[in-house]
Amino acid sequence: MQGLLLFCLVALAEPGLSPKKTYKYKYVGDVNFGLGKPNLAESATRISCNIKIAGASQQTFILQVSDFAFEDFNGVKGRNRFTAVPKLTERIASQLVKPFMFDYVGGHVSNIRTSAKTSDTIVNLVRGILGLFHVTVKTTQRIYELEESSIHGVCPSHYATEVNEETKDMAVIQVVDISNCREKAAIYKGMATAVLDDVGKQRGESIVSTVRCVYTVKPTADGGLITRAHGHEQQNFSPFNVKGGNFKMEAVNEMVLLSVNDTVGAVEPGPMESKGNLVFMFTDAEINLPIVMQNLEDPITKAAELIKHLAEANRYHIDSTTSEDTIKLYQLLRAMPYEGLDILWKQFAGNEEQRRWFLDMIVEINDARILKFLQARFQARDVTASEAWQTLLLAFNHLQTDANLVEMAKMFLDMPFCKSDVELWHTVVLSYGSLVYKHCAYATPCPAATVQPLLDMAVESLRIRNHDDMVLALKALGNAGHPSSLKTIMRFLPGVAATPVDLPPRVLSAAVQSMRLIAARDPLSVTIQNTLFLQKNNPTEIRMLAFMILFDTKPSMAVVSIVTVHLQEEKNLHVISFAYSYLKSVSRSSTPNNHFLSTACNVAVKILGPRYSRLSYHYSKAIHMDWFNDDFLIGTATEVFMLRSATNIFPTEILMKGEFYFIGRILQLMELGIRADGLKELFANGIPGFKGDLGFSDFQAVLNVLKNWEVLPNDKPVLSAYSRASGQEWFFADLKKETIQNIVKFFRQSASKGSFLWAAIENLQKGVSWHRTKPFLIVEVRYFQATILGLPLEISKYYETINGISVNATASINPPLTERLGQLFTSDISLETDGFIGYTKDFWLYYGINTELFQCGSEFKAKTPIAIPWKFSAKINIAKKKFELNFPPCKKEFNLLSLSSNVYAVSRNIEEPDLDKRTPMIPDSNDEVFQKGNWTQKDKMCVESNIYGAGVCVEYDLRREFYHDEYPLYYFLGYTHVAVKVLPAQAINAVDKIHFEINAGPSSHPASAQELLESLSQVFRNEVNAGHTRINWTAFYLTQQMGNSTFEAVFNVNAFAVSGAKKPEGYNAVFYYTTEEVKKTQLVVSHVKENSNWKICIDTSVKALVGANIKWGAECQSYEMSITSETAHLPGTLPTIKAKIHWSRMPEKVTQACSRLESYIPGMALLLNFYQKQEKNAGQEISASVIASSADSIDVRIQLPEVLKDRMFFCFNSQFGNKTFFVNSSCYSLNIPFDCQNACD
Repeated sequence: MQGLLLFCLVALAEPGLSPKKTYKYKYVGDVNFGLGKPNLAESATRISCNIKIAGASQQTFILQVSDFAFEDFNGVKGRNRFTAVPKLTERIASQLVKPFMFDYVGGHVSNIRTSAKTSDTIVNLVRGILGLFHVTVKTTQRIYELEESSIHGVCPSHYATEVNEETKDMAVIQVVDISNCREKAAIYKGMATAVLDDVGKQRGESIVSTVRCVYTVKPTADGGLITRAHGHEQQNFSPFNVKGGNFKMEAVNEMVLLSVNDTVGAVEPGPMESKGNLVFMFTDAEINLPIVMQNLEDPITKAAELIKHLAEANRYHIDSTTSEDTIKLYQLLRAMPYEGLDILWKQFAGNEEQRRWFLDMIVEINDARILKFLQARFQARDVTASEAWQTLLLAFNHLQTDANLVEMAKMFLDMPFCKSDVELWHTVVLSYGSLVYKHCAYATPCPAATVQPLLDMAVESLRIRNHDDMVLALKALGNAGHPSSLKTIMRFLPGVAATPVDLPPRVLSAAVQSMRLIAARDPLSVTIQNTLFLQKNNPTEIRMLAFMILFDTKPSMAVVSIVTVHLQEEKNLHVISFAYSYLKSVSRSSTPNNHFLSTACNVAVKILGPRYSRLSYHYSKAIHMDWFNDDFLIGTATEVFMLRSATNIFPTEILMKGEFYFIGRILQLMELGIRADGLKELFANGIPGFKGDLGFSDFQAVLNVLKNWEVLPNDKPVLSAYSRASGQEWFFADLKKETIQNIVKFFRQSASKGSFLWAAIENLQKGVSWHRTKPFLIVEVRYFQATILGLPLEISKYYETINGISVNATASINPPLTERLGQLFTSDISLETDGFIGYTKDFWLYYGINTELFQCGSEFKAKTPIAIPWKFSAKINIAKKKFELNFPPCKKEFNLLSLSSNVYAVSRNIEEPDLDKRTPMIPDSNDEVFQKGNWTQKDKMCVESNIYGAGVCVEYDLRREFYHDEYPLYYFLGYTHVAVKVLPAQAINAVDKIHFEINAGPSSHPASAQELLESLSQVFRNEVNAGHTRINWTAFYLTQQMGNSTFEAVFNVNAFAVSGAKKPEGYNAVFYYTTEEVKKTQLVVSHVKENSNWKICIDTSVKALVGANIKWGAECQSYEMSITSETAHLPGTLPTIKAKIHWSRMPEKVTQACSRLESYIPGMALLLNFYQKQEKNAGQEISASVIASSADSIDVRIQLPEVLKDRMFFCFNSQFGNKTFFVNSSCYSLNIPFDCQNACD
């Protein structure tokens, strides 16, 4: 009996609908975006409607929507309110009037059906409504967990139930854990090459979400009837750590039962198609860009007009107001059919400017249409090789990672046109490899067929022994990073290949590096890298590369221990130095991905340090430097690898790469590598006359060997270089002997008419006008997630740039060239040029709802335009080493660079795309609510020259609402404007031109100080009215300072403002140096103006003691200071560097500035862990000493003059290369040196 009663209770409580009843509900859904703080702008959307549900069969029901209303909110709560959007309401309602059908069994919704013409956005809205009917009720358990489908995907749900004893209604609370969904309704785009950092996520999250639903279930004879349902979803998002302030999204939907009646009459639903289950469906993500809203009807015509407008507006300068139009153009191109691309190509192919814009923009059509278009162009051969590789490179890089597109892209590997140009062929092969990698990032397991064409290329190149093809195929396999390519790559590797093959170092290097991305996917590659490194008979370079890639995999403590034991027995000092330097630098790493590796490396360094810590820089080195901030969840890392061999002083290979850490991902920045195989061979027999002190004689000895470059073989590259971005190699080139011969041929002095350079000079004499503009979408990163309302939440970052350069130039040569280029060195060359170089960069961060019908969210927008115009004339005489430049006077103000940014609450809808609502989230400073908790800073600082009639101003305007407990996000939010401007200034005399003149090169013969006196009037030839007194003083000054030393004038520089017939004013600088054993130099800068005797004189001397004496003021007599530095390492003493600054007279402004700085010294000393001690120090002197107290620590001692009537002495200890300062508490006496070895350890 009890079991029967329990069964009845379960049946009554289990949610269900009667097929004979009609249910009416009131539904309301809100979604809000903002910062969750008072007096700040927010955006929100509200939808409301009535719902009628009637039965069609026992398990199938029909849903009808009526009285639909759409409202939006954009402003400040309490001051603004929701407003109706009638046009958009009518548009959505016209689709919602069509009935929807769904299956409903046991409280679960499935198989949603409706008219085929109903858009997916409308279906998703209905999913949000039906989601309030989807609940699992268990009366045998009050708390239970299960995994079930919902609008967010297949996710864990946690339930708690409670029965109201009076009404017998059951309250069901459901919490959905959307952070641990097995199949989450979410999409990432643009992040395929950004490596996940799981350890970094433990430091903090950038997104935190909660979803909760509360149901009231009334038991009825037909089952549990949901009388009320309330859903609440909240998300906190920050570009940094959410703990330091965040944007907030709050979505609420509620459904209330209005009535239950018997069904009267049947509804005829008409033809329907299945739209799937309750899980959210994403559509049109590529077309619905979040930062623009425009009518996409007739996209071909609109795109054509935009291309014409952008090409014309940015022809000779960058119009920063048009940069947003590029995003609109991307959207139009993505919305048009393939035929539209063909129409636009025929329209623009004949116009050079519009043709370039079209080819630069279509790369963002990231589906089959762009591949089909490129196929047509390559087959017709109506694009140049340069246009082809630039377009294909970006098109493949931005292509969707769909299996069908990867298969379609294979056709470019077989096109004759692709193989007609070396750069184009390299681009095709490397880009295909990158496409495979991105596809495999989302497809698991990744089919081996995608990488098969590259495997075939590698095998064929090995068969025919073509080294160039081997390198290309291996580099492409390295881009692909496919585990199935491992066996093929092993055939190229020494020590692991089943059939060893003798291959040159550059092929072996490419083979080892081709495993860099496989290592993260296949543990077997770690074993191979370890084997390559441990085999002592392998080439030194290969072992070091294997070590580098091995540690890229973040090996375990066990693997690091094996390497450490091996290094203790290693005899190759290059391998030892390379490995130890890398272990030591990684042991100090602070980035999350090196958290465990740095500990292992630290142990290894302690073991290896006593033996290997003093290896010199002559051996191979690896350096790792990084930084990470837990508040921002961002960081950077840089690595430099210098690979040497025992037979060469020059590195055989240099590699540099950087990484950027952000919100749990690692983005590999630009990577550069250079190989010097040919140079290695050229220097194989040593360098005659090379001493090793890297002085001038060593430099000359190296040049003497380089002159023999013609003996190099023709089939081997002299230099090889490559570049990678986001871990993907996109460019590599070999500099071969033939290329050098062509360059020398072009530029040799004996070249005559018909040579390339001769033709270029002739064109320059006729006048040259050239310009280029290059738009480029650098970043498009998007994340989509479902919400309980059935609306897609999007977090997007867009980074767009338009680069431009324009040059006009005309040259004249006197006497003109007649026979050979060498005549240029004895001719007067005149050049007149004007132009412009600059760019505009725009960055958007969007957080909100984004559909093809409306947008609602928070948007950060930053714009950085840089514009550098120029206009000048130049005169050059190479034989006389004389250079002149003439600039026109500054007539109008212009911006050199600026930065503007703000964050907005935005609302847009497709019915009124030009009337978007954008309210600054931080109110204007004049706003009445902009009071407590807010601050503004506005200033303008200018430096003007009344000689040259020009000035430079820096202005800034900052407005913030700052919450100290939620740094760092709020530091960036608000209005920001910073600009650097050049503007006219009031000049003493009207400036006709600004004249620069440089007379370079030493004099024809050395002269003594006494001999110089005879030519002083020429050195200061513009000071014609200064009188003999100044010349006599200068003679006396030079005699006192330089004695009878023999010195030479190196250069003489004039910078004058020329004003008609008036005498020029400005500055003159002369630099001298002596040629004796004690090197002395002197720089004299004079103010050239009538009745002015201001000068600055800087004298330096270099021997055991390095010193500089600086005097300035009237005849260099008003103020004086001296700087000395020396090193000492006597037997029985520690290596020491000492420096001293002494002054006798200083300007009053400098004294005042130093007095203000004095108050900060005690606090700065405390922050840097200095110890303070009172000492009797010199009153006008600062001295410092750095003592190498041990192999890995230094002592720093600084003595300062009087501060607040006390004498101070500060000292601290710092371990080399570490940001942490170590202090020894036993530091009490000036004469006691520090010993921080224990602290450093």
